[in-house]
Formats: sequence, structure tokens, C-alpha cells
Amino acid sequence: MHNFKKLKVYDKAIDLGCVVRKTLKTYPKEEMFALSQQYRRAVDSIALNIAEGSGNSSEKEFSKFLDYSIRSGYECICCLDISLKNEFITKGIYDQLFNHTDEIIAMLIGLQKKIKNT
Repeated sequence: MHNFKKLKVYDKAIDLGCVVRKTLKTYPKEEMFALSQQYRRAVDSIALNIAEGSGNSSEKEFSKFLDYSIRSGYECICCLDISLKNEFITKGIYDQLFNHTDEIIAMLIGLQKKIKNT
């Protein structure tokens, strides 16, 4: 079992969720139950799957949940692409959120590789 509270990637995922929530407050009201909700669920899923997976006794199971987190990260990037294309966010905000999300994905992939090699 892993202590997810000690993982830097978990902290970064929580931070990303906070930034995304603040950003989503600027989206048009008609997106509240559409893209905004999907993006919120995807960003929360990153941290939630890290936490849930860390409770497994097998490394294989933990790795599977890290994979879910990685996929949620890619979903967040797609939400960003849609947001930029529809002019819900500026290019500067896009770049900031993209870089934060991409860093988390890279960290998750690295952690997953480390777990698979042990």
C-alpha cells in the first residue's frame, strides 16, 4: 500500500483541481452542466484515482488506477482544447493549465513505470 498523501503528484493534482474550479467560474452559464461539469469530473478523477489506487495491496492494481488518472489527465487536455476553441479561456490560461496537466501526466507515467519495475 502507498501513502498517497506523501506523493507530490497527488498534491499537484489537488492544486490543479483548485485552479480549474476557479477558471470554470468564468465560463458561460450555459456550460455549467455541459463542458464545465465534464472538466470538473475529469480533473477530480486524477486525484481520486491516485487515492483509491493507493489503497490496493498489489502494485498491479495501483498501476491500474494510475492509468485511470493518466486517462483523466488526457481528458482534461481535451476539455482545454474545446475551451480554447470556443474562446472560454485565453491562450495564456490554456498554456498554464495545459503545462500543469501535462506535468502531472508525466509524473503519473513515471510513477507507474517505477511501480512496474519493482
